[in-house]
Amino acid sequence: MALCLHLSPWLCKSQFFNSQFPPKKPYNLISIFCSKSDEIKDANSNKEKKKLSQQSSWEAKDSEGKDYLYRLGAEADNMNIAVGAKAGVIDDLFTGNFLGKDSDIVFDYRQKVTRSFEYLQGDYYIAPIFMDKVACHIVKNYMVNLLNIKVPLILGIWGGKGQGKTFQTELIFQAMGVEPVIMSAGELESERAGEPGKLIRERYRTASQVVQNQGKMSCLMINDIDAGLGRFGNTQMTVNNQIVVGTLMNISDNPTRVSIGQVWRESDVTNRIPIIFTGNDFSTLYAPLIRDGRMEKFYWQPTQEDIVNIVHRMYEKDGITKDEVVTVVKEFPNQALDFYGALRSRTYDRFILKWVDDFGGAENLGKRLLKQKKDGKLPEFVPPKQTVEALLESGYALIKEQNLINDTKLSKEYLKNIDN
Repeated sequence: MALCLHLSPWLCKSQFFNSQFPPKKPYNLISIFCSKSDEIKDANSNKEKKKLSQQSSWEAKDSEGKDYLYRLGAEADNMNIAVGAKAGVIDDLFTGNFLGKDSDIVFDYRQKVTRSFEYLQGDYYIAPIFMDKVACHIVKNYMVNLLNIKVPLILGIWGGKGQGKTFQTELIFQAMGVEPVIMSAGELESERAGEPGKLIRERYRTASQVVQNQGKMSCLMINDIDAGLGRFGNTQMTVNNQIVVGTLMNISDNPTRVSIGQVWRESDVTNRIPIIFTGNDFSTLYAPLIRDGRMEKFYWQPTQEDIVNIVHRMYEKDGITKDEVVTVVKEFPNQALDFYGALRSRTYDRFILKWVDDFGGAENLGKRLLKQKKDGKLPEFVPPKQTVEALLESGYALIKEQNLINDTKLSKEYLKNIDN
């Protein structure tokens, strides 16, 4: 009786009863709620299944009836990390709360591994023969389907140290609107066997995604490859060296079928992406990798005219004329291009030391420099006015240091049994 009195206000307002209480005809509460639940289920089943988006391809089915999320999960090494762990879908025991409930499902695909060269500000000189070689290689690989010829996938640019191979290539990328994926020789070795080979395949596929998703030309560039794969004297060949060489040879032979370990699919066709190597001595590389069918070689040795034009563009903002540049270049023959950049940097040394003295000396420089740099209160630095005499003085000092290194070999003094 007490329970009925407690429920009576709710029952009087309920849609299942009239305003009179007790009702004229008794009702079965269980049957009423069961019938209502069935009606709701029927209504939901009649509704069209809600899609993530009208333009989304996540739920698009392939020929086997499996959607993109299923295939992405099958390809990943770890579904909780590489594909995503959504709270409420995967048990909390595996998702946890310390890193957030929802993992970012496109984290691996949004990482910025390409280079766009916004930092290259200024009017730099590009050697015409260098431009022709790199541009021709890139264009040939992008229009290979229209050509009835064998096009090597790799362009190997080699030559002396400090001759601007990488910098000239980057200038060409900027001029052509190419957004490359750039690697270095330091990434060609790892404590885990197979990691560098997989990294190359991943970077190659990333360049392919730039072409497909952004509509920009891209390429894979590996700098100083002979430092990572070259054989010098009695250096040891590692498993990773062998895997990297085999990976590059396989990509050269099958540039549109590059796997990173996932299940093969017939529809998984990668865009053909040109590859560019830079190095000093390609004779140290594995011979089948650099054969003519796989790699086109380009030896870069700037002419006197190229050196003068490049150095003049470097010094043009300082008011140095082209005739004065010719004087400097003739004074220091047989030097790499970076030598002339070091000349300009050396002329700043005396003025930087004066700036340090005006700033309070070297004793308190560290704390004050970092703090005032953060606050934007550093004293103004006035760059020196460049003259031919100052450049020549810096050049002689650099030549002296070079000769000291070549003539004074302290290793012979410290290691008496060293071979000559």
